[in-house]
Amino acid sequence: MTGIPELETQRLLLGVLRDDDAPELERLCGAREIADTTISIPHPYGRADAERFIAHQSAAGTRGDELVLAVRRRQDGRLVGCVSLREIDRVHLQAELGYWIAVPHWGQGYATEAAQAIVRYGFETLRLNRIYAHHMVRNPASGRVLERVGMLQEGILRQRVRKWGRFEDVVLYAVVRGGKG
Repeated sequence: MTGIPELETQRLLLGVLRDDDAPELERLCGAREIADTTISIPHPYGRADAERFIAHQSAAGTRGDELVLAVRRRQDGRLVGCVSLREIDRVHLQAELGYWIAVPHWGQGYATEAAQAIVRYGFETLRLNRIYAHHMVRNPASGRVLERVGMLQEGILRQRVRKWGRFEDVVLYAVVRGGKG
């Protein structure tokens, strides 16, 4: 895989983050609620962070080891979040699913719709065998998204990550080619 594909769903367009997305990315990721339950989004989140993330997306797409897609509404092209396959492992044919949706767009099904599209891409185009994801125990809404995309819970990893000076338990989910779990 090289480059960044464009995927379409009923309500969303998934594709490249553009340089001119930096102000909106800064605004959306700047919400403390986004940083609170993600590992790699800092708080505060400034323009330099947004510009680095956009450059990272492009470089990762070229290398083929990570696929980061902007999530936009079809109706108006508005950025509502990002979805990704990280740590794409060509030997074991697996990758980690990640996503975030901006706070004003929570509860509208965008995370599920975007995750379904990238999981399908991972299996059909990248020919992956396993896609896994983690979420913090205190964020059960993310677990519901993972279940809706066909993942099964595999376990709880105790004190797996450290967020803002506190160790957090995370739940591990996965789906394999051809079925759940």
